[in-house]
Amino acid sequence: MTRPALPESRELLQGLFEISQAISQVQDPEQLLRKVMDVAVETVGAERGFLVLREGPDRIRFAVSHNISEEGASRIRRPPQSIVNQVLQTGEPVLSTDAAVDARFSASESVLDAQVRSVACVPLVVRGQVQGAIYVDSLTGRGRFNQETLLFLTAFASQAAIALENARLYASLREENRLLREQLRSEYDFSEIVGNSPALRELFEILPEVSASDATVLIEGESGTGKELVARAIHQNSPRRHRPFVTVFCSSLAESVLESELFGHKRGAFTGASENKVGLFETANHGTLFLDEIGEIGPQIQVKLLRFLQNGEYRRVGETQMRHSDVRIVAATNKILADEVRAGRFREDLYYRLNVIHISLPPLRERKDDIPLLADHFLRKYARRSPKRILGFSPEAYKALRSYSWPGNVRELENAVERAIVLAKSEVITPADLRLEPLREVDSVGDTERTLEEVQRDHVLRVLRANDGNISQTARKLGVSRRWLHYKLKEWQE
Repeated sequence: MTRPALPESRELLQGLFEISQAISQVQDPEQLLRKVMDVAVETVGAERGFLVLREGPDRIRFAVSHNISEEGASRIRRPPQSIVNQVLQTGEPVLSTDAAVDARFSASESVLDAQVRSVACVPLVVRGQVQGAIYVDSLTGRGRFNQETLLFLTAFASQAAIALENARLYASLREENRLLREQLRSEYDFSEIVGNSPALRELFEILPEVSASDATVLIEGESGTGKELVARAIHQNSPRRHRPFVTVFCSSLAESVLESELFGHKRGAFTGASENKVGLFETANHGTLFLDEIGEIGPQIQVKLLRFLQNGEYRRVGETQMRHSDVRIVAATNKILADEVRAGRFREDLYYRLNVIHISLPPLRERKDDIPLLADHFLRKYARRSPKRILGFSPEAYKALRSYSWPGNVRELENAVERAIVLAKSEVITPADLRLEPLREVDSVGDTERTLEEVQRDHVLRVLRANDGNISQTARKLGVSRRWLHYKLKEWQE
């Protein structure tokens, strides 16, 4: 719809108003560019126009045009002495009421070929940098543009540059948000729990119902089997997904320190308590608290945790006031907690409070068919980050992966694949790249008479000796944390 004729000054103000509206209304950068060009041409009464954008030190992109082809705009822009190049280089607007006789451009082939008469060109400036230019001209009207036209276009370009920058930022944030959402779905969705073994198929069947509930969950499995991954997946697919997921590694802290971490403390409750401390139960309010290695907590904390599970209440250390927190508890242990109860190291009533939903994660050696699936999954994950071109594993490498016992379970397999990508000499990973230590046959006479703990101890100590007692190297080789390794070595020395 054509606007009614207005005095020129009102026309110019209307153009500024329209681009101001576009700042808040148009969020797509390409759509905004078309709007900018249409408003500029219509407001100043130009016959043609185009807009160019810088995309690098020596690269200019023809972004949008009005009544002129890209080829025609390119002829106008291309010569070094062209009006557009001058504006891009100097950042100063240019006006010519008759370009054919203007001494500045009379030698320009672009002007002569196109028989351009009135010309105006203004820079698009973003944060002090010339990012592009708006060009308009007229072939039929000498003196079509004047100084007021130039002032308008300069003000208009300033508004357009802001609008374009806002649109670009919005598009960038929208894309970043999309990628983050995909990353969250990818990292915590059930699809990240890779495998097709009967045990995992059973897990996949119950996880949707477990996630939808608020029931306390106990996850048992050896170190490296993916207990935290399952806990995160439960939280991320639960109604609490937008609330905190808080993790505490129970075996890494002394009982008094862990008590303060979990429940908080009052200022002056003990030496060094110089201020009030918020505990993790309070931090995780309305979310999920993941208690890793729950089998390591001492008697005092067991009592306080039992009280919380019974009525949702707790006290900070040194306080008499009862506090309440709406927290879902997901606990994990690499021990068989029922055995700890029988041995008198863990409260039976607490065990039953924790064990409402029981999930048992099998060790990788019992999921042999899942090993190639997991290896391929980790290969895709780390090959994307590597400058090398890695296509896959050789048949011999797959055989080596399946024959290894993986005492560090999935975590050790992930580390082995990442290491193999770094060390690979070709596009296909070989057994030599995996560098897996040859193991004794697990069905040998000696092994059938030993407990799993004894087999694990011998293997860990053997790897420790092979690494000259280096804890960090041994932990990386085993695919376990340094804290876990320190804990096990201390336990075996007692």
